[in-house]
Parts: sequence; C-alpha cells; structure tokens
Amino acid sequence: MHRLAFLLPLALGAASALGFPPWNAWPLTLVAVALWLHLVHEAPTLRRVLRIGWLFGVGHFCVANAWIQQPFEFQDAMPHWLGYFAVLLLSFYLAIYPMLAAALAWRLASPAAKGDPAPVSDAAFVLTAGAAWIATEYLRGVMFTGYPWDPLSLVLVPPGLANAAWLTGTYALSGLVVAAAGALMLLVKRRWRLAALFIPMFAIATLASTDRCRIATCVPQPASTRLLRVVQPNLPEEERPTPEYAENNFQALAKLSRRTDPAAPPRLIFWPEGAVRFPVEDGYPRYVYIELGSAAMARLRMAALLDDDDAILTGAQTMTFNAAEDMTAATNSIILVGPDARLHGRYDKAHLVPYGEYLPMRPLLESIGLSRLVPGDVDFVPGPGPRTMNVPGFGRVGMLVCYEIIFSGNTVEPGHRPDFLFNPSNDAWFGDLGPPAHLAQAQLRAIEEGLPVIRATPTGISAIIGADGQLIESIGMHKTGAIEAPIPPRYAPPPFSRLGNWMAAIVAALLAICAIAIRRRAR
Repeated sequence: MHRLAFLLPLALGAASALGFPPWNAWPLTLVAVALWLHLVHEAPTLRRVLRIGWLFGVGHFCVANAWIQQPFEFQDAMPHWLGYFAVLLLSFYLAIYPMLAAALAWRLASPAAKGDPAPVSDAAFVLTAGAAWIATEYLRGVMFTGYPWDPLSLVLVPPGLANAAWLTGTYALSGLVVAAAGALMLLVKRRWRLAALFIPMFAIATLASTDRCRIATCVPQPASTRLLRVVQPNLPEEERPTPEYAENNFQALAKLSRRTDPAAPPRLIFWPEGAVRFPVEDGYPRYVYIELGSAAMARLRMAALLDDDDAILTGAQTMTFNAAEDMTAATNSIILVGPDARLHGRYDKAHLVPYGEYLPMRPLLESIGLSRLVPGDVDFVPGPGPRTMNVPGFGRVGMLVCYEIIFSGNTVEPGHRPDFLFNPSNDAWFGDLGPPAHLAQAQLRAIEEGLPVIRATPTGISAIIGADGQLIESIGMHKTGAIEAPIPPRYAPPPFSRLGNWMAAIVAALLAICAIAIRRRAR
C-alpha cells in the first residue's frame, strides 16, 4: 500500500502527459488529472498533498520532456547518457509547480483543511484547483528565465478545442482543463448537479470561438495575392559538424527556392533557423572570410534566387569581435536579404536557451567537463526582445526564433503589431517527440494573437498556420519539400492580444471568487 501511494501519482502524471502531441490522447489527460485531483482532495495532511503533487509532476514532465535527451546525442563532448539524467533533473524541478497547485487547492478548499461539508468542499476545491493551476503554470513560464513547454491547454490543440485561447490565453485555458477534469471527478462522486455547472462552462469557453463568433469581435483583413514560400531541406543534424555541411545545406535550400513559374507573383522565401552557415555581414576580421567564405558572395548567391520583388528571410548567425580581432560573442539571428544582395534587416534572438546557446557559470561548469549542447566556445548573446520588421511588399513581420514561440503573451512587439509571425526553428534537435508539440504551441500563439504564423525548420514540421490556428500547408517530419500560399489574413487584436496574461489573472480570480461564493452560500 505504501508503494502504491508513490507509484499511483507518478503513473497518473505520466498518463496525463500522453494528451500532448504526438500522442494526442487528450481524454486520458482529463481522466488522469481527475484521479489526481481526487487523491489531493482526499489527502489527510498537507505533507501527503505535497508528495502527491510532486510525484504527479515528476511523471508528467518526464514524459512531456522526454525529447530533451535527444540533443545530447549530437554533443560528443559529454556522455550521451547525461541526456536521461537531464530529463529527470529538469522534471524534479518542474514538478514543484503542480505540487504548489495541489497544496494551494488543498489548503484553501479541501474538507481536511477547511472542515466544510463534502459537497461544498468538492465544488470549491475544483474551482480553486483550476485557479491554482493557472497561477503556478504562469510562474513556470517566467521563473528562472521561464520554461512554459507543454502547457496543459496544449492537449486541446490537436482535437481543435483550443479556440478559447483568443479570449483567455494559454494559462487560463489550462486552468479550465483542470476544472473540466474536476467535473469528471464530481461525476464519479455522484455530485451530479455540481458537475453539471462545470461541463457547460467548459464547453462554452472552448467552443465559443467559432468563425461566426470570431468575426463578430475580430474583423479579418483582406487576403494577399503575394506568396509565402517555406523551404525544408531535410538534411540530417548529424551532418552539421562536417566541412561539407554548409555548402550541401545551401545547395538544398537553393534548389527548393528557385522560381519555376516566371509569371508567379512576388515571393517571400523562408529558410530555417541557422540555415546560412556562411558569414553574411561585412566588417569582420579578414581571417573569418578566408576560413568561412565571403559574406558578399553568400548574399549574391541568395540574391540570384530572387526576382526584383522577391526577398528571403532566413536564420543566420552573426559575430562580434574585440579590438584584438578575437570573437567575443555570437547572435542567433534572422536576416532579410533582397534581390540587390544587401541586408535589409536583422533580428537577434532574445530568449536564449540555457545550456544550449549559452553556458551559465561557464568557468565552473567547463572545469568539471560540461559544455553547451550546441558545440562552441563562445556564448550567444540576447537581442532586445520581440521585434517587427517591415518587409517591403509583404507587410510587417514579427520575429521569433525557435522556442521563443512558446512564451505566451511575449510574442509581439508592443505598439508594432505585425501582419504575421515568422518562427524559424531547428527541430532536428528535438527528435520525433518534440516537433509536433512545438508546432502545436505555434498554433496556440496564432489563436491567441489572431495572427498567421510561418514556421521553417530543416527537418520538420514546417507550416503555414492561419490566424485561427489551423494548418494551411505543412511539411511533415523527415521530408524534403517546399510549401507556398498567399499571405493569410490576420484578425484585429483579440482580447488576449490586448490584455496579455492579465487574462490569466482575471480568469484565476473569477474561479477563486466562485469558490468563495459557493462556500459562503452553503454556510
């Protein structure tokens, strides 16, 4: 029995994560969360609650973050088995947040803590659990640079039930998922009337954002006849360290980017994160161009793929040097190249990946044999944050590199709303488990902001996503190809785009107020 007390919440946490892409077993998530809520509700002490909450989180995040082991396969400077340890260690930390949510719900609304009659405590507990989950999931997204990968609401994206994100945002929608699971718990406990209050609330919140409802509040802009072309070369990540990779990659990108119809409209071509492995900026020390190639030649080769009104947005890396011509830093960037072979804009990634793009406490960690997952002795430095770049003929483009797309409420430059978002990424690092979840999170950003999202990756999943979060075109994993479509229409700013994560605070407060009202009315 004692062993079951440890294994059951661990297993429920693991099962709850199977609702995320690529598994998409979202009903299992609701059942697992409902059973977990029951364990928390019935726990006699706060100490037991903390254990149940933490073990649930460990199981949940070990499954949700299993893909993190994959990048260690590409870094020979460290043992590959460290990847499994990294998943476990990260899960130990992330499990603190479900533990806090469980503790808050139990302390504020459980019968053991409050002494309320069972029916009253059941309803108040479910509402409080939803509010607590919102608060702790938000904290997970901001504490220690933030790690909001796989919010609970992500399980609603594959079945097309995440429409309410345009109103509530991601974190509040996660709280409603917890409330829906709580309604299942009430049904099992035969609290029919109380459960009946929750299920319509969740259904209305989820389905209220139909096209008719959306048009009533967010007027779509007219579609464009200019084309967006997304290229996926599908060269395996293992080739990256070889001397031939830079040229092979460029040739694959160029082959898929050439114009086949001279009469086709102007095109804005999208290449993945880090696609250009040659220098692209002038002004570097001479030895850089001798070793890596001419920046002017790299731009000329890109410009040769373009007609007069075309342009390329691509991932690239730029470098910084000191007076002694030593390289001191690099940036993970997006550059805009025109048919005149000039750079017309640059965005530098702001939200860098710890241990991936920079090594915290580098002298200490290097002394014990640790290094970045992305090989290199120089760290990347962050840019200023979300930025909108004007691309003549194609409108304003918001820039987000790789996992910057997962940060809800931090994707659009304030006061400079774009016409669509560009998210180049290298999901080859993520194995087969990470890319579907990464794509689904981009779909959530599209719904929240009412903006199309363009994703370009080297090995998949590349996509053109509509402002309603639906896939317009996509290229699957491990496939070579290109997709093309007119610029999708955007919507006027929906409520979440205007208020940001204040919506999470509002929804959490409403759930908490309802819980208090139920308890006071019963008394």
